[in-house]
Amino acid sequence: MARIIALANQKGGVGKTTTTINLGAALRERGRRVLLVDADPQASLSAALGVDPGALPRSLFEVLTDGLAVGEVIQAAGELTIVPATIDLAAAEVQLLNEVGRERVLSDALAPVSADYDDILIDCPPTLGILTINALTAASHVLIPVECHFLAIRGLAQLMQSVEKIQRRTNPRLRLLGILPTMYDPRNVHDHDVLTTLGAEFPGKMFQPIRRSVRFAESALAGKPILSYEGSHPGAQAYRHLAEEVLRA
Repeated sequence: MARIIALANQKGGVGKTTTTINLGAALRERGRRVLLVDADPQASLSAALGVDPGALPRSLFEVLTDGLAVGEVIQAAGELTIVPATIDLAAAEVQLLNEVGRERVLSDALAPVSADYDDILIDCPPTLGILTINALTAASHVLIPVECHFLAIRGLAQLMQSVEKIQRRTNPRLRLLGILPTMYDPRNVHDHDVLTTLGAEFPGKMFQPIRRSVRFAESALAGKPILSYEGSHPGAQAYRHLAEEVLRA
């Protein structure tokens, strides 16, 4: 059975999609069978892997709202495999509200393919709505990317409260995999202070930070993980190291 990791943070622009892609690529490099799930209506994960959301006849939306088998929408994206999203996914928030067991729709959808993969990574939207709740209910672990900025870590308490509610109500097996500081600049004293704060609040649960680099945006524009775009770049090495840490966690 796959280990399902939800990458969640209700704040946008903290590196969830970048981490989903590059952690997935690093795990794939190690011979793992990896499935990426784009659960964000912005479809950034899909686009960053060269999938045109506007040209998709079906996506995660149909899986969640029409009961389409997830195997019907899985597609290759380079060396990775993805369940893509479209803007239609925004409507799923409304449609799922009246569904019985609405928190478990994604979990039920992934169950038939879970044995086909070692790792399933879910890129969550920057909200704590029904799509994120579905991802956390489906997941065995949650990985939280956090920008190295004090404003970005203010919402962590709210997110952790949501994780605790999910553990109590819908998914008692959910565990915090760790906190991943992103967009780190080692020359910035403020960034060092943020790392100190995160380390104190989450002892033993903070991964090594990912440094800020324009190469991540360039690789997304090229439709590739940074490991394929520029495999020797420090950012690629950082995600390889993260994959090692994740496999040991």
